[in-house]
Amino acid sequence: VDMDGCEWSTEMVDRGAGGRLPAGADNPAVGAGLVICHNDVCLENVIFHEHQAVALVDFDFAAPGSRMYDLASFARMCVPIDTASRTRLGWDLGVDLPGRLRLVADAYGCSPAQRTSLLRDLDLQMARSGEFIRRRAEAGDPNFVAVWEASGRGARFDERRAWWADVRTDMAAALGQV
Repeated sequence: VDMDGCEWSTEMVDRGAGGRLPAGADNPAVGAGLVICHNDVCLENVIFHEHQAVALVDFDFAAPGSRMYDLASFARMCVPIDTASRTRLGWDLGVDLPGRLRLVADAYGCSPAQRTSLLRDLDLQMARSGEFIRRRAEAGDPNFVAVWEASGRGARFDERRAWWADVRTDMAAALGQV
């Protein structure tokens, strides 16, 4: 596969997840214009030095995908686009999340079309929230079984979807999509 001049063989992709695309199966944006996406940019996977991000680690979910899908993954984890993550991180629940999402889009230099794609990919990720974890738990992966159980067997993801439905209009407005 040639993505923007980078060679990425099926063998290289297969090594990432026991013969499967780790995120490609979860990333419907796979197609033209692919890049290698991290697919798990969260604060636990960023190394900071003197309050500056200096490295990204943990590439076990890296796979071909679209830039906007990976940016949506980053926004979902780091804006963060759900109350559970904010509570877990100890963040002020009154923070301006639409403003933070707009800041992500602005910092990335998103065009109006990319902002539309970002919102669409956030919609998709929120709709499918928890499915990857459920599938891995059902396959018997002990780490994902623990996460699935800790999430109330998916209740956390149901709450996340309901929350997204309540705030989506504000998020769309922040991206200029209303």
